[in-house]
Amino acid sequence: MGDTTKQLSGERLLADYRLMREIRLHEEAVKRLFQQGRVPGSVHLCIGQEAVAAGVTGQLRDDDYIANHHRGHGHILAKGGELRPMLAEIMGKATGYCKGKGGSPHIASVELGNLGANGIVGGGIPLAVGAAISIQMNGTDQVSVAAFGDGASSGGNAHESMNLAALWGLPVLFLCENNQYAVSTHCSRAIAGGSVASRAQGYGMPSYVVDGNDLEAVHFAAAEALERVRSGAGPYLLECKTYRIEGHYVGDATVYREDDEVDAWIEQDPIQRVRRRLLEREVLSEEVLRAFDAEIEATIEEAVAFALESPEPDLESIYDDVYTDPAP
Repeated sequence: MGDTTKQLSGERLLADYRLMREIRLHEEAVKRLFQQGRVPGSVHLCIGQEAVAAGVTGQLRDDDYIANHHRGHGHILAKGGELRPMLAEIMGKATGYCKGKGGSPHIASVELGNLGANGIVGGGIPLAVGAAISIQMNGTDQVSVAAFGDGASSGGNAHESMNLAALWGLPVLFLCENNQYAVSTHCSRAIAGGSVASRAQGYGMPSYVVDGNDLEAVHFAAAEALERVRSGAGPYLLECKTYRIEGHYVGDATVYREDDEVDAWIEQDPIQRVRRRLLEREVLSEEVLRAFDAEIEATIEEAVAFALESPEPDLESIYDDVYTDPAP
């Protein structure tokens, strides 16, 4: 799956490695904070899926849009999100992106083109299509991305959205992050036809399946898809086959899968694959790379400290931002 003959420049490979490491350490910090009782609600981690966020969302322009799913912290960071307001929002603090009122599954930032994560499975797909309609009406060359999992691919809103996008030739990339499980159901037991991508044929939409744990394969497959969508050629479906190393949520006993299966996917860890390439291509030495890793870890810890020290929203602000200001 994917073109393994193309290579990213050393500079881009290193930048994506940094992003992927930040995402991984961010998620590990969120897990730790949740287990300490510092995160309200529930959290769904994207550990193991970092190459999709870096390889696809990391290529989007500032003015492009993405509508996210409930396991979307990585995509938010890849779209330009900052660690401090991210962690603050997840902890329900006033310094977060949504002033502490959105939490982990509902982080949004219109300024970043992030139309929001979504606690409803597949809920972001129609939103991304709506953004694509606005792009078409305004005559710009922006792109809208609908990020969703393999479970959401069987929902009616996914098919209705794909049908409409194909009919109207909308500039939307349907990005299926197939991490093999919809809660506890393996994709082989839920998806007919062998893949999510094959369903695009019913809408006359081009599609592609790529190894979602190979950063470079994802990058070049996404680059081709985004170029096509941005050119006005209509929608595209990109399926990235990856794996969530953690459970569906923090605390999930994962009794529905075998340890051997998890271990086999850990062997294909996307971050370690990039790390090996950095060393093999002599972009950095082992010593310099360890120092680079330590720098990223320090950045995460600083963001955690910021979030811990941030205040919670005032009770008086409970009705703020519920409605927009009256129209003039």
